[in-house]
Amino acid sequence: MTTLFDRYRFGDLALPNRVVMAPMTRVRAAAGGLATPSMATYYAQRATAGLIVTEGVQPSLVGQSNPGTPGLHTDEQVDSWRQVTEAVHANGGRIFAQLMHGGRVSHPDTTGFQPVGPSAVAAVGDVFTPTGPKPAPVPRALDTAEVPEHARSYGDAARRAVDAGFDGVELHGANGYLISQFLSSNANLRTDGYGGPVRNRIRFAVEAVAATVDAVGAARTGIRLSPAAGFWGVQDADVPELYTALLTELARLEVAYVHLEATAEEELLVDLRRAWPGTLVVNPVLPMGPKQAGRAEADHWLGLGADLISFGRAFIANPDLVERLRNALPIAPVDEATYYQGGDAGYLTYPAYQYAS
Repeated sequence: MTTLFDRYRFGDLALPNRVVMAPMTRVRAAAGGLATPSMATYYAQRATAGLIVTEGVQPSLVGQSNPGTPGLHTDEQVDSWRQVTEAVHANGGRIFAQLMHGGRVSHPDTTGFQPVGPSAVAAVGDVFTPTGPKPAPVPRALDTAEVPEHARSYGDAARRAVDAGFDGVELHGANGYLISQFLSSNANLRTDGYGGPVRNRIRFAVEAVAATVDAVGAARTGIRLSPAAGFWGVQDADVPELYTALLTELARLEVAYVHLEATAEEELLVDLRRAWPGTLVVNPVLPMGPKQAGRAEADHWLGLGADLISFGRAFIANPDLVERLRNALPIAPVDEATYYQGGDAGYLTYPAYQYAS
């Protein structure tokens, strides 16, 4: 029987266990989207994970969603990330950068630009800005000729990520951000080749992944998806058909892995497991939902065919999460008030488990 602590290999990476640190926004970057020494310490503390996937990293300035997030679109940003990748590798870890274009989930106060999206339809809810939450603005609908440029931005950022020392990249195709917006039936109202039927709505995702594979190779490329999630008001019609079609195209590109969030009924997710022939990472509970993933949820999904299991909130408060899971040690609670406040409190201040003497 497969366990969380079995070794696993994909591409050129040999993972010592099947525990993945999921991407989580922490908004600790310096001005200019630069990674910091604190970020290097944060990720290095968690290097016992089989694989770390970083917080979302914007591939362009217009793609930035939240203030305080890091980028991979300037030389200075590349230089700043090397301290992070070197620290993780020095501690024996492996690390992918998650490439996240926010699309319509952004604000001019954050980037200086009107957000862009597949259509001029605003996200549902307030977005973060430097002066606090504000209603999501109506994005500018991308012209057909502009769309390939935004697909290529993932490949350009992936090339920079590898230059910065990352082992690979994960495209954020989930949770209502740009790729998810193109997949959507209500955020994407286009009538050109990027909208309408399923074959058109998956086109942007496929082109973004293909650009990344061309830039850094399939073995360094993964993608995260959230079928039927509903985040930021994004809705998907024809969910089984949509995601089966997308996985079919991703299989042709031979990407390293697909990272599925448990945002749909289990039966559908199991069907998608059957449709996907490659490595599958599963985030086994609803992100930001009432329940936090633990060993039981991980074992359940390993039994259903997942190859790797990702943990989000548990990794914030437990830098030694792998050891805690292995030895059935208590999982420390997380202080939600420190998620986005900046600084080292609630970031570098969670200790490893203290054994009684």
